[in-house]
Amino acid sequence: MAPLLTLKVLEQLRNAVSSGAATVECSLDLQRSTTTVEVNETGWIWNGQRFPYPDVCKDRTVYYWDGETFQPASRYTTSLVKLVPTDWGPPTFEIDGIKMLPTARLSPYADAEDKVSLIRPRGKVILDTCGGLGYFAAWCLQREAKQVLSYEKNLDVIWLRNLNPWSPEASTDLSLVHGDIAEQIAGMPDQSVDAILHDPPRFGIAGELYSQVFYAELARVLRRKGKLFHYTGTPNKLTSGRDVPNEVAKRLRQVGFAVQLKGDGVLAEKG
Repeated sequence: MAPLLTLKVLEQLRNAVSSGAATVECSLDLQRSTTTVEVNETGWIWNGQRFPYPDVCKDRTVYYWDGETFQPASRYTTSLVKLVPTDWGPPTFEIDGIKMLPTARLSPYADAEDKVSLIRPRGKVILDTCGGLGYFAAWCLQREAKQVLSYEKNLDVIWLRNLNPWSPEASTDLSLVHGDIAEQIAGMPDQSVDAILHDPPRFGIAGELYSQVFYAELARVLRRKGKLFHYTGTPNKLTSGRDVPNEVAKRLRQVGFAVQLKGDGVLAEKG
């Protein structure tokens, strides 16, 4: 994998040069691992290749090597999609400036671990409705899921996922489909999955993924006694005017789920 830079790493490299050091230990894969880099005034060398110090390096931005220069890990097709570093290492991402993964109290990767544990993935076929950076899928595989069926609507998010060293690669156990689960789910057989992880964008962006119709489809493809974790976030009811978690719980009950509010989402079981 090509090196990834953040402002913090660039400062490590430049501080090493200022102190007269010839090498520095740092991470070029967002704290997934550490490596030794040779440094001097004109650039730095890693794995036998020389790289320049970028002229511009902004905070809250990940830079990737495109073969000639370091470029921001962001794309704009219909919206601005951007990989954003965190203090913990595993990055989050933003769409038009809206953070897609929680990072206030813990790593988004650790947060995914907590949520995946709720559905007990071992030996199960898991539907991952909105794959994002793949953290749910990564933990399902680590917890010995039989298979993960992951869908992601935004091709630019899949591009970010390919840059991110914390994202899992597609394999025989993990299928990643570029498609809108709201449309794709109609082609899935009845009772074909054992558990579901549903982490949709906020209601104002993807209201169809909070609809009674879509929840009925989730119930259809899920086997009896199968578990569903639905991330809702914790929007302030006074400022948003909506109680999204309880709205979601009500709709899920109407299609046959037993539900409980759990942290920043809803945990449900098909009756």
